[in-house]
Amino acid sequence: MTADAGIVVVGASAAGLSVAETLRRGGFDGPITLIGEENRLPYDRPPLSKEVLADAWPEHRLELREPDKIAALNLDLRLGVRADSLDAASRAVTLSDGSQVRYRDLVIATGVRPRRLPGTDGVAGVHVLRTLDDARRLRTELARNPRLVIVGAGFLGAEVASVARTAGATVTLVSGVDAPLSDVLGNELGRLLIDVHVEHGVRIHAGVKVVGIVTEGGRATGVQLADGTTLAADAVLVSIGSIPNTEWLAGSGIPTGDGVLCDEYCRAAPGVWAAGDVASWYHVGIGERIRVEHRTNAAEQGLAVARNILAGSNPTPFVPIPYIWSDQYDLKLQIYGLPRGADSFTVTDGSIGDRELVAVYGKGGRARAAVGINMIRPLRTARSLVAARADLTSILNEGVIA
Repeated sequence: MTADAGIVVVGASAAGLSVAETLRRGGFDGPITLIGEENRLPYDRPPLSKEVLADAWPEHRLELREPDKIAALNLDLRLGVRADSLDAASRAVTLSDGSQVRYRDLVIATGVRPRRLPGTDGVAGVHVLRTLDDARRLRTELARNPRLVIVGAGFLGAEVASVARTAGATVTLVSGVDAPLSDVLGNELGRLLIDVHVEHGVRIHAGVKVVGIVTEGGRATGVQLADGTTLAADAVLVSIGSIPNTEWLAGSGIPTGDGVLCDEYCRAAPGVWAAGDVASWYHVGIGERIRVEHRTNAAEQGLAVARNILAGSNPTPFVPIPYIWSDQYDLKLQIYGLPRGADSFTVTDGSIGDRELVAVYGKGGRARAAVGINMIRPLRTARSLVAARADLTSILNEGVIA
């Protein structure tokens, strides 16, 4: 390792930028290299499926920081290149332009990429949504009021359905599960979301898988379902999950699986850390290994990793309360904790019928998650229960949150 080797952050993302900023605020004045595959400064991704797709924001609003604030961090900024390989023994990252960067500490913040349907690469009219360029292409399609088929009804698919339908497109949402987000939120709230989309004119095909894309002249013209139905389409959005970007770590000795496998400090190996969508770490508060693909976690985890780098031999476990939000039509959905895997569901304020509510999810009798729909203040109380992993039986019996 050369004397001037500093900290290398692979991923010019919300997580990567959070690492760099926190290091500088913490007094680190050595070299920081920030590597980004896209040839643009770090920008925010959640608005891509909302404000940008709806053409409600100018694109410059996506910038996480103004260029002069990035410049003030005094970074060795490498944009438009990707990390191709890692030699952990010599602490060196080889980039796609052939250059090599050495490090004292390495932060992996390479994020994820959209999972695609087999055989759809290069097919006109088939879209994914992860980058600004993806959003631009899909927005151009929506301007034509197309017949849009969305394959996958997670947060991203449901949000795009909302934007596209509001813009006047004919929208069909195909879900492999019985209700949008029911695999995350359960059948009760999944049913609520289906009803909202249907009321806005979205056609739903639930509990059925897609077997292929129908094409003509190299362009998508339909989506074929496992039940034999063919849905006519002028455009298709594939939103069936994501794949952590870890292939470049092959042979490096860094443990990977569903992302970069880290300990409770977000450390994958001596001098190697991970943050953001790509990081799978052991959450000592929940007692599980988790990986969170949401914006708030990216910034918080980048901050935690930087602090642990600065702390040297005294790192602190990363134990956030995961936070997720989703905007669909006039519904604002907010989630604290992890509803997936819960064994109980209780509406503690409001009602499903009114579409204004707070619900608490439990596991083993303790609060695991809280979900609010168009209710902010009561959700704060429920959040504190999740933070404390409160005993739900006594709390509900005493009527504290009922």
